[in-house]
Amino acid sequence: MARREHRWPRPLAGQPERIWYGGDYNPDQWPEEVWDDDIRLMTQAGVNLVSVGIFSWAAIETSEGVYDFGWLDRIIDKLGRAGIAVDLASATSSPPMWLTQAHPEVLWKDYRGDTCWPGARQHWRPTSPVFRGYALKLCRAMAEHYKDNPYVVAWHVGNEYGCHNRFDYSDDAMRAFQQWCQRRYKTIDAVNDAWGTAFWAQRMNDFSEIVPPRFIGDGNFMNPGKLLDFKRFSSDALKAFYEAERDALAEITPDRPLTTNFMISAGGTVLDYDDWADEVDFVSNDHYFTPGEAHLDELAYAASLTDGVARKDPWLLMENSTSAVNWRPINYRKEPGQLVRDALAHLAMGADGICFFQWRQSRAGAEKFHSAMVPHAGEDSQVYRDVCALGADLNRLADEGLIGTRLVRSKVAVVFDYQSQWATEHTATPTQEVHHWTEPLAWFRALADNGITADVVPVRGAWDEYDAVVLPALYLIDEATARRVREYVADGGRLLVSSYSGIADENDHVWLGGYPGAIRDVVGVRSEEFAPLGAGDGTLDHLDLSNGATAHGIADVITSVAPSARVLATFRSDPWVGMDGKPAITVNDYGDGKAVYVAGLLGREGLALSLSELLDELGVETRPEPDRGDVLRVERADESDENHFVFIFNRTHEDAMVDVEGEPIVSSLTHITASEHSAVIRPNGVLVVKL
Repeated sequence: MARREHRWPRPLAGQPERIWYGGDYNPDQWPEEVWDDDIRLMTQAGVNLVSVGIFSWAAIETSEGVYDFGWLDRIIDKLGRAGIAVDLASATSSPPMWLTQAHPEVLWKDYRGDTCWPGARQHWRPTSPVFRGYALKLCRAMAEHYKDNPYVVAWHVGNEYGCHNRFDYSDDAMRAFQQWCQRRYKTIDAVNDAWGTAFWAQRMNDFSEIVPPRFIGDGNFMNPGKLLDFKRFSSDALKAFYEAERDALAEITPDRPLTTNFMISAGGTVLDYDDWADEVDFVSNDHYFTPGEAHLDELAYAASLTDGVARKDPWLLMENSTSAVNWRPINYRKEPGQLVRDALAHLAMGADGICFFQWRQSRAGAEKFHSAMVPHAGEDSQVYRDVCALGADLNRLADEGLIGTRLVRSKVAVVFDYQSQWATEHTATPTQEVHHWTEPLAWFRALADNGITADVVPVRGAWDEYDAVVLPALYLIDEATARRVREYVADGGRLLVSSYSGIADENDHVWLGGYPGAIRDVVGVRSEEFAPLGAGDGTLDHLDLSNGATAHGIADVITSVAPSARVLATFRSDPWVGMDGKPAITVNDYGDGKAVYVAGLLGREGLALSLSELLDELGVETRPEPDRGDVLRVERADESDENHFVFIFNRTHEDAMVDVEGEPIVSSLTHITASEHSAVIRPNGVLVVKL
């Protein structure tokens, strides 16, 4: 299916195009006398976009068929007259109590059959025809009422689909899953083949015998093909509900672009967001920082993946936090400088809008301790001063021509696959300690340690257009992807593959003949079994490599190497382990290209140690010293290269000295020398220069 044409929210009449800046705004949580003060503070901070009405169904449709648009009209008018555009929500994310009381059949059920009752949010099932009817009725009422409102520039459809209702095991879901399987496979025999139902006497005679993967007893193992398809179905079911909302709004307001906020992060695999990105007019993402030493790297990785999902079209950071969140066991605050630094990192990676959850910190409710642009302390606070500083930075960058630029493509693509992650989550695998999602992040960080800021590219994306490609624990490789890999390397591409790649096809059927079966000919090695690496309680917990790296998690027992391949490093172990001297890293000549195979998961540190030799072997240039690895460099440019920006972020907790090429435009926690030829970027600092 073709991707929807990219459409970006247009500025309000008479206003120039700017970088969108703002956040979620919940005026219905506050008395109206606060609203004017909100708008004063927004104007002061440079806010030009707010999302309104996300959780306002109960305030808009106060009882069935009874609408109160008055308060919403008043705040939208106040905002618009102040030059602040509105991203208006469909308001369907959480149904009101009157609806669920009258129709408890819309509530989702867990895998044991227990009902999810109201009391939080997203307590609805996407396959419920009753709920869909009510939700679409509200969408049409919203669209009709606001179709001519000049201050509404985009539709915010739903909110974080699947955050709490990803899986539903109700009878509605069962019927929808049966229909989904019938569309996908056409015949029940094809389902039996895909799911391998000859095992454990699970063969089915009819689609009516298909049930969701409900509770099967503690300690038992669900059919892996069925479970993988249920995850696909669940993503598709939520997407179909979103599409119904989108189409109801678009039919009445065809000129308004529509989006919904994804939750893309290193471990954020609730939905197949690359598949969903085909169905939005522009990609939006919610991202919340990872506390600790991985903070910046994980953020940059997730933003790069968002850019990959968006196919390098502009995207919107719909939500991030000014400081602490409220939903972790310990909710760490952001360090000084990180509010501005984090926002500019998303901007560097292709975002043309920076928004926060939320504008004013709530006094009550489950998110009252979630930070906001205006905290409990009010405007006389460092958070609000940083919010104002960021607004000024974004306006400066817009004035200098950042709008219209795109993230400059890296030399290296790191491939990510939502469905490989889903497959590695099964409870009957070689090791429960290894999943796909951790490996792309480890490679991204190791490449950054070697001076390369990689692009993170979905498996459906154009990764085969890059100089070098990393397939990190890409567990599922179907025949079409395997063919792409062969053609890419044969035509001169440079490939790096890690253990646990190419193990199974799209149905989670293992490729036979030895691992990595799908691309064994390309990498030129054959492994007969896995060597899981565990906790060290008398079992093997790691394997050392001859180059100084260490493997954890899992390794391959390679028993043969093609004549076209060379061994670059071997494993070291005690003789009785049976791994001493076995190949750990190889490089194979295949057609006009080369393929490196890393036969164990080396983590960021081991990969960083090994990559210098591997990249040199493949002919991929790295950034020279002295700041290699200390800073993350990201570039945005337009097609003519007239506007070319370099963002430089300090990755360390020490001052980083960098050469300055170009004109400094924006800086935070950075000292630029008098000659402007060098700069000291402090921890959590950033420098943006224009070439």
